[in-house]
Amino acid sequence: MQSSVLAFATDLLDEGPDRFFGTLADRAGVDGVTLASVYHAARDVFPHNPRRVVRYLEPGAAYFRPDPAAWRDHRLTPAPSTAIGDRDPFAEAAEEARRRGLRLHAWTVFLHNDRLGFQHPDCAPANAFGDRHLTELCPAHPEVRAYVRTLVGELGRYGVDAVRAESLHFHGLRHGYHHERYFEQLGPVAEALLGLCFCDHCRAAARAAGVPADEARTAVRDEVRRRLADEHAAAEPGGLDRLADGAVAAYVDASAATVTSLAAEAAEVADGLGMRLSFMDGGGPGTGWLSGIDLPALATAVPQIETLGYATTPEAVREKVAAFALHGVRPQQMAVILRPMAEDCDGAANLAAKVETLRGLGVPEVEFYHYGLMRLSSLDRIGAALRG
Repeated sequence: MQSSVLAFATDLLDEGPDRFFGTLADRAGVDGVTLASVYHAARDVFPHNPRRVVRYLEPGAAYFRPDPAAWRDHRLTPAPSTAIGDRDPFAEAAEEARRRGLRLHAWTVFLHNDRLGFQHPDCAPANAFGDRHLTELCPAHPEVRAYVRTLVGELGRYGVDAVRAESLHFHGLRHGYHHERYFEQLGPVAEALLGLCFCDHCRAAARAAGVPADEARTAVRDEVRRRLADEHAAAEPGGLDRLADGAVAAYVDASAATVTSLAAEAAEVADGLGMRLSFMDGGGPGTGWLSGIDLPALATAVPQIETLGYATTPEAVREKVAAFALHGVRPQQMAVILRPMAEDCDGAANLAAKVETLRGLGVPEVEFYHYGLMRLSSLDRIGAALRG
């Protein structure tokens, strides 16, 4: 079973490559590192960082040096984080990983990108009322799809083994914008409907699939207005499949086809450069339909599906993996992320039992979240679990 730890490039910069990789190899005992190449805004506490305890990460920043020639004809371009200065953390990581015989993965947040969404609103999803969701990019937009393909190509310059594709899909209404507020209870249906994209490109894709896109948009507008006006209506369950005689449900299915085709394009670029693409599905089976995540289709479009195995017991981890098998994703096609911290684990034996559970199921790869956000004792726990 392969193993790696997810980390930020700033962890490498703050500690230096030798100390950073030494801790991974000697304490955690993993054979790879999954380094963030593009990441969303965040504020985190770093328990063992030698230079700081709290750090802010910039919205949609890149932690490698983009090749200007690759982006010459693009409006959507990655901007290096100010934190990296004139350094290239990915080049440093690639060199040190090669020297130590470790694998390097590129953990890449593709479409949850506040910077690009605010700079180019026409590339962001538009709800049924035409309001743009500026914290993300729409996977149906041709320029967004070109951005994804080019970004994967850029990562190939570093000898990356795998691209961990996070946020390669639509997102719901609640997706982490600073000071997001909902004073009235919208209800789950209104929230779901407000998360659907009805931009020109999404409606064109739906029409091409035989879906009456404008009828679906009108039905969504009317239903959302009804639920916003009446708190009793807001509490009503279900109904997406009935709206406009099923047109809205068919529209969501068309959105899933958009996501699957984009993932397939990204995987094809990665494969051509000797990398494999892992589609990160953090929610698990049954949670991603409104985000365009069709697991059976993705299982044939990409070489690997990665999910969160966040749970307190090995049995719960087993159940998470088993649920994917019911949706056409075999354990042998999966990677699973575990947390060694106290919220999930009460010791090395607990973590070791989870690792053994995954190995017994045939899962070929386990990752641990997250290098900079855990104590050194949690890194020791990883080492003990892998040795055990």
